[in-house]
Amino acid sequence: MSAVRSTPPKAPELDIRKTYKLYIDGKFVRTESGRTYQVAGGRVNAPRGSRKDVRNAVAAARKAFDGWSGRTAYNRGQVIYRIAEMLDARRGEFVSLLGKGPAAEREVDQAVDSLVWYAGWCDKLHAVAGTVNPVAGPYFNFTFPEPTGVVGLIAPEEPALLGLVRHLAPALCGGNVIVALVSESQPLAGLVFGEALATSDVPAGVVNLVSGSHSELLAILAGHMDVNAIDVAACNDSEVKQVQLLAEANVKRIVRSDGTHSLEAITSLMEMKTVWHPIGH
Repeated sequence: MSAVRSTPPKAPELDIRKTYKLYIDGKFVRTESGRTYQVAGGRVNAPRGSRKDVRNAVAAARKAFDGWSGRTAYNRGQVIYRIAEMLDARRGEFVSLLGKGPAAEREVDQAVDSLVWYAGWCDKLHAVAGTVNPVAGPYFNFTFPEPTGVVGLIAPEEPALLGLVRHLAPALCGGNVIVALVSESQPLAGLVFGEALATSDVPAGVVNLVSGSHSELLAILAGHMDVNAIDVAACNDSEVKQVQLLAEANVKRIVRSDGTHSLEAITSLMEMKTVWHPIGH
């Protein structure tokens, strides 16, 4: 008689969740603390950024500021347009991340449109927002906008992608560099947007994306002495008051833009500089 062979028991399937990374200084990095939190119904892990991660992001942004703000306005427009191209190239992936369906498709389309719209404004800012001032003397007197510097951005919870892009694009258009806290409850679209940035022409450190608890990270970002402005797009009134108190230490600019396309969305994160020049010199 031949021996009966028994079928070995099937090994249990391992629950291995994908873990995303922060986007800081042009690199995808794990959070310094190693902490994560579950999103997308517990199917994946998002990094829970720490104080050290925010500080690293601000340092990277400050290092990148001179190079980005020193580029020609036309070149900045080309780079922002390239971001739009790379986002559009990954349209299907972002639609899936946002839940699929017509609403998700519209959100991705509108995010691409926002980037294209602000890309077109880059080389028109000085002509439209600047001016020649009449003065009583043999001088030319010009006023024109300049970038503020490092901008902290608290992105709206939803729409997760469009909310981030509509506040990020005008800051980039004006020559600023960014440290953004992406949507806390829906961080994946913001974190994957970092992949679109990494495959475009955006220099390292110009945009830095951090996920995690806004209640934990907001005070760190608002109180950082090397952050020049804060866009409190996603903050409630009590959080705005907290930011205002922390920003008093270094007279940090605070804006609360509504995310609509406008010239004011760009200039609200810029400084107006006036220059005198003798006539004939």
